[in-house]
Amino acid sequence: MSATINLEKKHFPVLLDELVSILSPLYGGTFIDCTFGQGHYSKKILEFKGNKIIALDRDKDVHPQSKLLIKKFKDRFQFHNIKFSQIKKLDLDTKYLKGIIFDLGYSTIQINDPKKGLSFKNKSKLNMKMGINDFSAHEVIHNLGFDEINKIIKYFGEETKSKLISRKIVNLRKTNNINTEQLVKIIDSVKRKNPKKINNATKTFQALRIFVNKEISELIYGLIKSYEILPIGGIIAVVTFHSLEDKIVKFFFKNYSEIQNKSRYLPKVKDEQILFKLNSKKPIYPSEKEVQMNAPSRSAKLRYGIKLSQKSDFGDFIKKFQYLLDIENISEKI
Repeated sequence: MSATINLEKKHFPVLLDELVSILSPLYGGTFIDCTFGQGHYSKKILEFKGNKIIALDRDKDVHPQSKLLIKKFKDRFQFHNIKFSQIKKLDLDTKYLKGIIFDLGYSTIQINDPKKGLSFKNKSKLNMKMGINDFSAHEVIHNLGFDEINKIIKYFGEETKSKLISRKIVNLRKTNNINTEQLVKIIDSVKRKNPKKINNATKTFQALRIFVNKEISELIYGLIKSYEILPIGGIIAVVTFHSLEDKIVKFFFKNYSEIQNKSRYLPKVKDEQILFKLNSKKPIYPSEKEVQMNAPSRSAKLRYGIKLSQKSDFGDFIKKFQYLLDIENISEKI
């Protein structure tokens, strides 16, 4: 997309009504909106006068929206420009904390902002930094070796053509600085176009965005630290948009809501690792009406858990996804 993009294009919050129905029995307390964005979740929860919101976002460009809510709701709303893995830095009385919300999608305004470079429709320099970053997608593409780029695209993008794409990137960068448009051409030269499927570049761009923003460790440690500050009876609710992040969230809730037996031959015992109550093991999906109004919502899934215990040994959780954390650590080579 060109720099003349309309950044005011309307953004639709996903699964808003469903999220509100989950949180409504808890109203009359403090909620943390870990991914403030355009503030739709926060505004909806603040419609109930007994509620307070503490909103977080790493993207400083959401400040105008946060200032509007500070002006309207005064002491019932506060905003912090931090990553949600830094949630324990908040100075709050946790006994009033009722719920913690994660919406892992990107807003329409963010995607259409050419400076951020999230869209494969841009023609500008590769960026993808969402704030509080150490490097850009341009640096990833031009500074890492074939093996490292291949791992990022293969595992973070779940891209089956990762080797071919990575090889062409490494070859082209010998003579050219690769921008967004050129990266898309590389991907299109490797993959057949299918109008019934997602854009060819989607998975590779997803992979780079995840790597640049360290979204795997952000999600894993954001969930763990949220659990640690949440009182018993509080809710953690997460909206995911692709299979990799949903795999992480599903394991987090499922693994710690069931009795884990070391052997099928041993009798079941009371297990101290029961950390969550799940009202449903299946995710909540957008309605057909919502998908018709907002096509990007079709991939969304909402999962939530109610905290039952103060025990917090998440070694199994970290071990399960250590291979992804190891790929994130490739960034030390940039």
